[in-house]
Amino acid sequence: MLLDRVDSPSDLKRLSLAELQQLAGEIRQFLIEQLSVTGGHFGPNLGVVELTLALHRVFDSPVDKIIWDVGHQAYVHKIVTGRKHRFPTLRQFGGMSGFPKRKESPHDAFGTGHASTSISAALGMAVARDLRGEKHHIVAVIGDGAMTGGMAFEALNHAGHLRKKLIVVLNDNEMSIARNVGAISNYLAKLRTDRTYSKVKAELEQLLKRIPSIGDKMVKTLERAKDSVKYFWVPGMLFEELGFTYFGPVDGHDLGGLIRILETAKACSDPVVLHVVTQKGKGYGRAEEAPDKLHSVTPFNPATGKMMKPVKAAGPSYTSVFGDALVELAKQDRRIVAITAAMPGGTGLTKFAAQFPERFFDVGIAEQHAATLAAGLAAAGMRPVFAVYSTFLQRAYDQVIHDVCIQNLPVVFAVDRAGLVGADGETHQGVFDVAYLRAVPNMTVMMPKDENELRHMLFTALQQPGPVAVRYPRAEGRGVPLDRDWKTIPIGQAEIVRRGDARAAVLALGPMVEVAEAAADLLEKEGLRPVIVNARFVKPLDRELILRLVREGYGLVTVEETALAGGFGSAVLELLESEGCAGTAVRRLGLPDRFIEHGSREELLQAVGLTAEAVARAVREVAAAASGGTARVSLGPAAGQ
Repeated sequence: MLLDRVDSPSDLKRLSLAELQQLAGEIRQFLIEQLSVTGGHFGPNLGVVELTLALHRVFDSPVDKIIWDVGHQAYVHKIVTGRKHRFPTLRQFGGMSGFPKRKESPHDAFGTGHASTSISAALGMAVARDLRGEKHHIVAVIGDGAMTGGMAFEALNHAGHLRKKLIVVLNDNEMSIARNVGAISNYLAKLRTDRTYSKVKAELEQLLKRIPSIGDKMVKTLERAKDSVKYFWVPGMLFEELGFTYFGPVDGHDLGGLIRILETAKACSDPVVLHVVTQKGKGYGRAEEAPDKLHSVTPFNPATGKMMKPVKAAGPSYTSVFGDALVELAKQDRRIVAITAAMPGGTGLTKFAAQFPERFFDVGIAEQHAATLAAGLAAAGMRPVFAVYSTFLQRAYDQVIHDVCIQNLPVVFAVDRAGLVGADGETHQGVFDVAYLRAVPNMTVMMPKDENELRHMLFTALQQPGPVAVRYPRAEGRGVPLDRDWKTIPIGQAEIVRRGDARAAVLALGPMVEVAEAAADLLEKEGLRPVIVNARFVKPLDRELILRLVREGYGLVTVEETALAGGFGSAVLELLESEGCAGTAVRRLGLPDRFIEHGSREELLQAVGLTAEAVARAVREVAAAASGGTARVSLGPAAGQ
């Protein structure tokens, strides 16, 4: 196999065009075989095989810099840069990342995981190159989905102004994760499909080349005539107006054509946009037919395309429970609208979109706009719910503060993937939102212990006069029954789930309640019965309950699947300090001050010490520190009793 002979980009330069085409087929087969075992981003990588081979054939990585936007399409790049032997470890604990990482290879010029960053990074590298007097090439590869992000256009605007030599390859497959939406997508579709424009432009260029020298004035007149045709067929020619030389659209699966056009782009001294049209899932029929469903896969049967059935979960996912609950509530309240940033399926809004299309808004990869759109809707009397992954809400932090919270507008942030998310790793772990949201005035932050409580929290959030964040994990529910009637949860009120008589109380947030209960089961065998509290609210805290525990001699253990710095435990410590209880024995369990890499959620929880055993150890420590003896405290009935 040719693939066995490829260990670096330099190996591609020794292959003929026919051999490169054979290699493309072998790489597709390799991806199908490997990802059917490990899972991973499937469709995007099948679509960029020829493009990646052409880029590495024309450019000299790592001297030349190739920057991949998002990174969903970087597997082929990893294969040809010496990492194919690591694919059995893809996205596994301690294994190869699913995204470009600078510390993983010198060929990964820039680390990524979020969309719309590549052009900014490429421009920064181009400026640095020129300041250093260097001569290498810089290429940003960005998908049409990522082009819906405002950051991409900020970078295009600046790059066109600076006129630095760089190449932006626009990989246009009409998809991000879901199908693209919006005016930019429509614009690119016009470029893709307007064959008349391309034909007339080519004929006019040939005509100009055949006319003998008749003076600069006439040539300029004819060039203007060519431009008028361009503007007639494709209004605006956005990229050229921004200062780029535009090539395309070109067939992203024609290796010979790609190599030729990349050589042309390489010779340009001005910034270039090369518009390449590819097919997501190319070479695997089921991925071509359902590019959204096979964007990212779990292990599957290559012959049928069917995903392996997971072990049956105890309950439905938090995401699906949220989606169903929102549909139910929207039937009762016509003011409820739902917003997503290009993730309708991932955030559970597919049913809402189908039932209430006029009240559903997919804004594309534009979280900043989504947050302020929600603020505008709320200011006009609607009840917007912005469903967004925790890691992506980070991108709209200024809008959360400035446009929502300062004005105290009733926007509900449904913060999905809150906590450790697993195989996507450090760029996607939702572990910072507690710290960055609880610092903002007017914001309420809550998290349920199970899927039934999530329903009631969503209902409660939609009744509030100001902004609320309801955060929930990427996990299956506990399998508890779902109430038919809605309940309003008193804001700032925690819930005692187990009474105890040891001098320790565990304040647990969200899924950590289940871990705390497992720890209590272990401790009961030793004769220790800690109080277990479902904190429910990070902001506001249940001051009365916490201070009551402390004043009756209890040490505290806080448990959270979030960053310890600025997290729930920090909020408890701040409360104790403000109330003169700084001498209380407190042990905080959470995530350390480092980025958590990829692996299964269970492996990561074990690695960071968020286990029943770790909670049990902490309980023993604070019980001992709270001094000898035991004290019984009357705190009312435990939940469910």
